[in-house]
Amino acid sequence: MKQEFIFIGPPGSGKGTQTKMLSAEYGFPHIDTGSLLREEVASGSEEGKLANSFMEQGQLVPIELVSKIIKNRLLKDDCKNGFILDGYPRSTEQAAALDEILKEIDKDTDTVPNVFYFEVDKTKLVERLVNRRSCSVCGAIYNLKTMNLEDETKCTKCGGKLIRREDDTEEVAEKRFTTYFNQTAPLIELYEKRGWLTKLDASLPIDTIYKNLTGAIKTHVNS
Repeated sequence: MKQEFIFIGPPGSGKGTQTKMLSAEYGFPHIDTGSLLREEVASGSEEGKLANSFMEQGQLVPIELVSKIIKNRLLKDDCKNGFILDGYPRSTEQAAALDEILKEIDKDTDTVPNVFYFEVDKTKLVERLVNRRSCSVCGAIYNLKTMNLEDETKCTKCGGKLIRREDDTEEVAEKRFTTYFNQTAPLIELYEKRGWLTKLDASLPIDTIYKNLTGAIKTHVNS
């Protein structure tokens, strides 16, 4: 049975960590729009060149182009049994575009996507982002407040230098949360009405969130 997972949630909600854990356990490809666009640009494809022309100017890549790139990715063989979409769609317009993609690639199945929304209080989210550090070498993520690190400048996995992202400031985090929620609130309502949405408390410990996530997936599969 094909399984499709859509993860939505504000920056810093932890959905990236959970999608990677789920991908490792279930074997489904983890697809996030940012990485996918960068890969497309690096490949030198026509879509990648066009996307890069917008990205270089600091502009958003048009929905139609993003949709085409995502569709091409979902048509690959490793997605035939399922996939994990991380951070897409982010608006009702993108959701409509995704509907058309899924209508085509799932035309011979009765697949219904599982949509997970990572809920987190704005205050906790901002605090998490301000205290977030990432390894400049392997990309591992750390939180200085919740993780007892002997050396807050060094990655415990590879020894790389821990850095703070330029946008992980309180002011920027507040703006990102507000922008994201304004765009996504209608999307949450849309998927809720369809009966596809499961809300997860993203303020809980990582292992607890993952347990709740996989429990919800098993409920969907058995229903």
